[in-house]
Amino acid sequence: MTGPLRVLVAPDSFKGSLAASAVAEALAAGWREVRPQDTVTLLPQADGGEGTVDAVARCVPGAEPRTSRPVPGPAGRPVTAHWLMLPDGSAVLDSASVCGLPLLDRPEPVAASTDGLGLLLRQVLAAGATSVTVGLGGSATTDGGAGALRGLGARLLDRAGDEIGPGGVELAQLHRIDVSGLVPPPTGGVRLLTDTRAVLTGPSGAATVFGPQKGASPYQVALLDRALARFADVLATVLPVEADRAGSGAAGGTAFGLAAWGGRILPGAHTVGELTGLHGLLPHADVVVTGEGRYDATSGTGKLVGALLQRCAGYPAAPLVVAGQIATPPPAAAIALTDLAGSVDAAIADPARWLRRAGALAARMRGDAGDRAVAEDAVVRGAVAEGAPG
Repeated sequence: MTGPLRVLVAPDSFKGSLAASAVAEALAAGWREVRPQDTVTLLPQADGGEGTVDAVARCVPGAEPRTSRPVPGPAGRPVTAHWLMLPDGSAVLDSASVCGLPLLDRPEPVAASTDGLGLLLRQVLAAGATSVTVGLGGSATTDGGAGALRGLGARLLDRAGDEIGPGGVELAQLHRIDVSGLVPPPTGGVRLLTDTRAVLTGPSGAATVFGPQKGASPYQVALLDRALARFADVLATVLPVEADRAGSGAAGGTAFGLAAWGGRILPGAHTVGELTGLHGLLPHADVVVTGEGRYDATSGTGKLVGALLQRCAGYPAAPLVVAGQIATPPPAAAIALTDLAGSVDAAIADPARWLRRAGALAARMRGDAGDRAVAEDAVVRGAVAEGAPG
């Protein structure tokens, strides 16, 4: 037996199942059942999508939760959003809180709008925020952030000088953008957190990559892609734009529109790690437990787990991935809840139970945490040994 270990539990949310904080608590509870002598630190994470506000709120002392006045949701129905004011005067918000897919009763792939996000940003600035961090992810929209710019005071006009309607497909009618009433960004800047390298248009663009996930047919994807190209061309006449910049396609291109407003596109997992103090704790950890609902080939392209595994490579800590499902083997020890529960349905029915089991398994079969190869091999063998439901 080795002495007490310093264990860092830093998972993402299991989307549609458990928030990152609940995932971390279940994993930590299982670990402590087996090794109560260890120091276990819970640091739930996010990669810029849903859960960014929750992750920062849990980890930043003095973070003050705020609630917005009602703003239009992705289909126009009023919604309220929760955001944070940090002690240094900066604000943190999730775009999904006002234009996320769960806010729709049915998909609205061509008509969903980010107008409410722009109006929320106005409220945040009016509250005195000196800088803003916007988590982009989980959106129902593909309007290039045009609605957000409208909410911030821009006017989107057709050839007759009338305002165009909301939604991405309406951008095909765009002729001119009046930015004379556009609210300026805060003096401390705007950070746009993404978990994708998608650009605005084309085969790797917002409509092509994410449109089908939002209910768009192939015909609608083509319409949206052409409309976004039109928006980029017109916006370029009044504001600096970079439609081909990696990450500009995040949140249906919302990153593109807000970057034209003055925002900086940044990797979400890295920035949330800075805000929550993760980067300062990694060098001192013996074991790092992370996870997400499904680990697959996209996990290494900017998402939380892939980014954290890359960062762990520079430190002695032994990393471990716990995922609901594992479609692609990660470059670290891994436990799949589907293996422990015996099926996908069983894992989904009671994820907290199987996360707790996974935490206990990881602690029991960790091997020598000072030897990464031994630790990883032990956990993998343990996951196979306990794969049957119990």
